[in-house]
Amino acid sequence: MTRQHRFSCIEGHTEGMPVRMVIEGAPTLEGATMSERREEFVRDHDWIRRTLMLEPRGHSHMSGTLLYPPLNEGSDCSLLFIETSGCLPMCGHATLGSITFGLETGLIRPHKPGRVVVDVPAGRIEATYVMSGNKVLSVRFCNVPGFLLHRDVELDFAPLGRLQLDIAYGGNFYPIIEVQPNFPGCEHFTPEQLLTWGTALQAQVNAEIDVVHPEDPRIRGVRHCMWTGAPRAETSRGRSVVIAGSSLIDRSPCGTGTSARVAQRYARGLLQPGEAYPHESLIGSRFIGRVEDTTYLANGWPAVIPSIEGSAFITGRSEFIVDESQPYWQGFDLADFRMPQPHIENAL
Repeated sequence: MTRQHRFSCIEGHTEGMPVRMVIEGAPTLEGATMSERREEFVRDHDWIRRTLMLEPRGHSHMSGTLLYPPLNEGSDCSLLFIETSGCLPMCGHATLGSITFGLETGLIRPHKPGRVVVDVPAGRIEATYVMSGNKVLSVRFCNVPGFLLHRDVELDFAPLGRLQLDIAYGGNFYPIIEVQPNFPGCEHFTPEQLLTWGTALQAQVNAEIDVVHPEDPRIRGVRHCMWTGAPRAETSRGRSVVIAGSSLIDRSPCGTGTSARVAQRYARGLLQPGEAYPHESLIGSRFIGRVEDTTYLANGWPAVIPSIEGSAFITGRSEFIVDESQPYWQGFDLADFRMPQPHIENAL
């Protein structure tokens, strides 16, 4: 008999970036922590990520979550994060979106009104929210500890020349490329250029630099890249274009990316605790990042508790039927079929 699978989802976006939240059809997972359950999902169920995120049901910039009951006492729900680049330890925009969707539909019923506690693979996060009637106006969550792992790394990057970058953590690791002689800012390049270079830079960083979380060696390597530039609005303090994997350009300012950036700026003395950091995306949408507190990891590594504030919006509901007898039932990514690219010398 042909095997079929059904998935019910809530569709929406956070500041322009899609969030597809799976509310029915997620597999049962047995790990003791969400980090262990993420590993189990990647090992045994990654086809679900592919079929819901990639074409023909998704697209190259799709991202989402799987909503689970709370794993720990005192928590209100659990989330796994899926997107085209993989199953992530943390995703900020998807957290904001999923909390909003869950509250507005009654799928998340907090123990304490105005506060939501979520178990995720990167740890446990707490969020506050503002509601008007049945609409969530904004969500602000304290992310897992963020920190600057590597400072002033220098790479000979063929498309642009010598680059200096920082590598910071905000739930995922980010090489952060600030404005410098060989990179005048993201506003000077097309999204397609930044995507191509971001994919190449991820591969080069992973080949040349040891990027490992000081507390959890299972969190290692980079799957993202952050190109920065001048903000468009006078009230913003930064702008970035975040590349994830080989095909995804974040339409939002990126929650874990914004967390990484405020951790980086604090470490460099450019941001004070409690100070608002309005952070723009490629399309001009905005998150507000802050350093809520300072802390240390278990091994004494200095870190911050970052917070991210933003808004999300439900756009519809969907049901997907996955029939294993059909072609491409596990999804496909056009990046897997790209022709070799010509070598680009000194793009400036």
